[in-house]
Amino acid sequence: MNSAIPSPTDAASATGALPRAAVLLPLPLAGAYDYALAGAEPQRGLVVRAPLGKREMLGVVWGAAEGGVAEAKLRIAAPMPHHRVLPASLCDFVDWVARYTLAPPGAVLAQALRVPAAFDEEIFRPAFGRGAGTPDRLTPARTRVLALMDDGLVRTASDIAEQTSVTPSVVRGLADSGALVSSPLPEFSPLPLPDGAFDNVTLSSDQFRAAEHLREAVKSHEFSAHLLDGVTGSGKTEAYFEAVAEAIAGGGQVLILLPEIALTVQFLERFAARFGCRPAEWHSDLTQRARKQVYRAVMSGEARVVAGARSALFLPFQDLRLIVVDEEHEHAYKQEEGVIYHARDMAVVRARLEHCPIILASATPSLETYMNAKSGRYDWLRLDYRHGVAEMPRVELVDMRKDSEPGRYLSQALRGALQHVLESGEQALLFLNRRGYAPLTLCAACGHKETCKNCSAWLVEHRFRGRLVCHHCGFETPTPVHCSQCAAEQSLTACGPGVERVEEEFRAAFPNARVAVASSDTFSGPNETQAAIRAMSKGEIDVLIGTQIVAKGHHFPQLTLAGVVDADLGGGAGDPRAAERSFQLLHQVSGRSGRADKPGLVLLQTRNPEDPVMRALVAGTRDAFLEDQIVTRERSQTPPFGRLAALILSGTEGDAVRETGRLLAASAPKARGVTVWGPAPAFYQMLRGRTRERLLVQSGRNIDIQSYVRSWLADVKIPSSVHLAIDIDPVSFF
Repeated sequence: MNSAIPSPTDAASATGALPRAAVLLPLPLAGAYDYALAGAEPQRGLVVRAPLGKREMLGVVWGAAEGGVAEAKLRIAAPMPHHRVLPASLCDFVDWVARYTLAPPGAVLAQALRVPAAFDEEIFRPAFGRGAGTPDRLTPARTRVLALMDDGLVRTASDIAEQTSVTPSVVRGLADSGALVSSPLPEFSPLPLPDGAFDNVTLSSDQFRAAEHLREAVKSHEFSAHLLDGVTGSGKTEAYFEAVAEAIAGGGQVLILLPEIALTVQFLERFAARFGCRPAEWHSDLTQRARKQVYRAVMSGEARVVAGARSALFLPFQDLRLIVVDEEHEHAYKQEEGVIYHARDMAVVRARLEHCPIILASATPSLETYMNAKSGRYDWLRLDYRHGVAEMPRVELVDMRKDSEPGRYLSQALRGALQHVLESGEQALLFLNRRGYAPLTLCAACGHKETCKNCSAWLVEHRFRGRLVCHHCGFETPTPVHCSQCAAEQSLTACGPGVERVEEEFRAAFPNARVAVASSDTFSGPNETQAAIRAMSKGEIDVLIGTQIVAKGHHFPQLTLAGVVDADLGGGAGDPRAAERSFQLLHQVSGRSGRADKPGLVLLQTRNPEDPVMRALVAGTRDAFLEDQIVTRERSQTPPFGRLAALILSGTEGDAVRETGRLLAASAPKARGVTVWGPAPAFYQMLRGRTRERLLVQSGRNIDIQSYVRSWLADVKIPSSVHLAIDIDPVSFF
C-alpha cells in the first residue's frame, strides 16, 4: 500500500531529480510508502531516516515506488550514515514471516530494527597514544606513564591513570607536552574471536559420526535440516560444536538459539572452554549499549557466533553459515504477543533463505520434528547412549494414592531417597512446576477463592513475602487477615503445594541440609539464577528445589536423585500436545540425574500411575510413546496431520468482544476441509483487565489456512475497541 504521508511539511519543491522508493516503516501498517530518496540510489534493504507526521523514524527501502503520489506531496527520506543496508536475505525473511503469520510487514520489520542507535554515526572515545614529544621534567608518575605507553597501545585517560596509579592531571600534562597524542578509540572494543582449534575434544564414536556429517553439511554451503537426537547427557552440544568450528574456520557466522538465554550460564561456559571465549549474547536482559554493540558486530560480520533467544533470528547476519536450535522442542520458542511466530519453524525458513544448514537438537524432539526426521525431510542423527561411563537413570513411580500423608507432599519413598543422598554426600533435585507457596487460597468458612482483580486467575500465595500474587498480570496484595467475601478472620487456607511449601516441608525433615529454591520469583534476574546454578555445580548446595527453570540442560555431576513432587501437572485444557509436553518436561527433569559416574534415580510422585506418559518414562520407550501420539493426532487431524489457526479477540468492553466473536463466526466462509470452532471464552476469560474470546480454525494438512483466514477477515470490520490477534499454528490454548 503506497500512499502519501500526511502533513508533508518537508516536501521538496522539486523532487523530479530525486529517485523514488517504497520505504517500509517498522509500524503495523498495511505496506510501504512512497518517498523521494536523497543522497542515494534505491537499494532494497537501505536503511533511511524517513519523516512520518511530525517525527522522523528509521525505515528501509523495500522496493520500487508505486508512483501514484504527486511530486508535491512526496516527502524526502535520506540514508543513514555509512549507507547501512540490511541483507537481502533478511528482507526476504521479513516478507516471508509476514505472509505466514498474517502480521503487517512493518510489524515484522520492527523485530529487525530493535536497536535504532546502531545505525547512527559512530561515536569515538577520547584516548591517547605515545607521542614524539618529551616533557620538560620527568617525575616518577610521568615516568610510569611513559613506560606503560611505550608499548604502542592506545588507551583512554582513565585507563592510563588506573594502570599507573597517577591522577588525571598527570595524563593531561603529558598530552600538553606532546609526549602523549590524541588517538580516539572506537566506541566499542573488538569482540573476541572464537577459535575452533582452541581445545581438542575427545568424541565418542557416535558423536564423531554425527559431527563429521554436520561438518560436511556446513562445507556444502547449502540448505539442509538435521535432527540431532540424543539422550540426555549424550554430548549433543559437543557434536554440534564441531559444526560451529567448521563454520568459523570458513569465515562465516553462526546463530545458536537457546530457549532461555538468561538460564544457560553452563552453555556459555562450555562454549568458552571449547572456543576460548564466550559467544556474543542476544537477549532481553542486555543493556542498550550491549545490544548496540552486538547488533553492529553482527551487521559488520565481526560477531562470528551469536547465542541468543528467539529474537536473534532477526539480526542482520552478513554471512550466516549455520543455525543451531538447541532444545528445539521447547515451548519458549513460541512468541505469543505482537508478531506471533514459532522461532524453531522460522529458523528453518531463515536457514533455507540463507542457503545454510540448520541443526535441531533435543533429547525429546517435538512430534513435528520427529515426523520430519522419520519421513526423511530432515537428516536424523542419533546419540543413543550417554557420554563416557554415565548411564541413564532408573525411573520409578511413587503411587501417592498409597504413599501420602495429610498435609505432606513428600512421600515416604522420596524422603527415604533424600536421606540416602544426603548421607552419601551427593545432590538431589526436587521439581514442582508451581511457583510460590500455594496455587490457591481458599476461605474455609465460605469457600471463596481469592482471585486477581484483573484476570480470571487465582492469586498465588507467596508466604515468605506475605503477598498474594497474580502470575499473569503481576498484581499483588498483602495476604489478608479476613476473607474478602465473608470477612471471616484467620479463615484463609493454602491449598496445594508450590515450591516454597515444598521447601518448608523439606527443611522441617532435613534441617541441616543446604537447600535453595530456584524459580523466577526467587531470583531477581539472570545473575542470581546463574549464581545458584554455579553454586549447585560446585557442590555448595545439597538439594535444589525448583520449577522448569532447573529442568533445561544443566549438568550437575553429583546429582543422583531427581524427585518430581507432582508428576500429574501436565493437564492440557484441550491442548492436543498436552501429553507430549508432559513427557518432554518430565524426561528433561529425569535427565538431570546420574550424568557422571554415579547411578541416578528418578522418583515420579503420581496419582495416575497407569497414564501412558508415566508408563513410557518408566520403561524408557520414548519412540513408542511418540508413535502412539502419532496415531492419536492422525485420528483427530491435529498437527502435524492437520493445521490450526487461532483468532483471539480481546478488549475492555466485554459485550463488544463477545458480539464481535459472534459476528466473526457467522461470517466464516464455507470451505471443504475447514472447520471453525467457537467463539468461546478463552481459558483465562479475563487477562490484564481485558475480556478474551477465541475462535479456532481447523483444516486439512494441505489447505492454505492463511489464505482462508485472510479472505475471511477481508470482509469483516473489527471495532476499534476490540483487538484481534492471529496465531497461525498455535501451541497454547489459554
